[in-house]
Amino acid sequence: MTRLALPAAALAGTLALAGCGGSDDSKADLSVSSVYMPQPVSTADMAAGFLTIVNKGGTKDELTSVTSDQAGRITLHSTSGGTMQEAASFAIPAHGRLVFASGGNHLMFENLKHQPKQGDTITLRLKFADSGPLTVEMPVKSATYNPSTDH
Repeated sequence: MTRLALPAAALAGTLALAGCGGSDDSKADLSVSSVYMPQPVSTADMAAGFLTIVNKGGTKDELTSVTSDQAGRITLHSTSGGTMQEAASFAIPAHGRLVFASGGNHLMFENLKHQPKQGDTITLRLKFADSGPLTVEMPVKSATYNPSTDH
């Protein structure tokens, strides 16, 4: 019995250390920051949302959809030359970031169940082409909120 216990313990220790080796560069490693929604002022059932998705992994991924129980639909939009256009997905480059910011890419919340007010929080579920989904809490800020950026 003792002869088997020692190799089994050594194997378990080796497997545990293998999991501590840092990030796997063959996969996307996604995190979300700078999340907010300005309180909508002109309409009760639509709003814009902004966030940054950082990919520390060595493989690109794609944001394919965003959902929330508090909105009938959330669409992805790009803005170019002052023109807004719905997008099916957005690429998140390896060792890069995808930024949704005022005047650029953004999330459009449609058919909101109630008008978001400053201090509320909207729960989002972000879905990706390859990575598992992420759940994110989006705070509602004042309509004039202007975040400082770290870009």
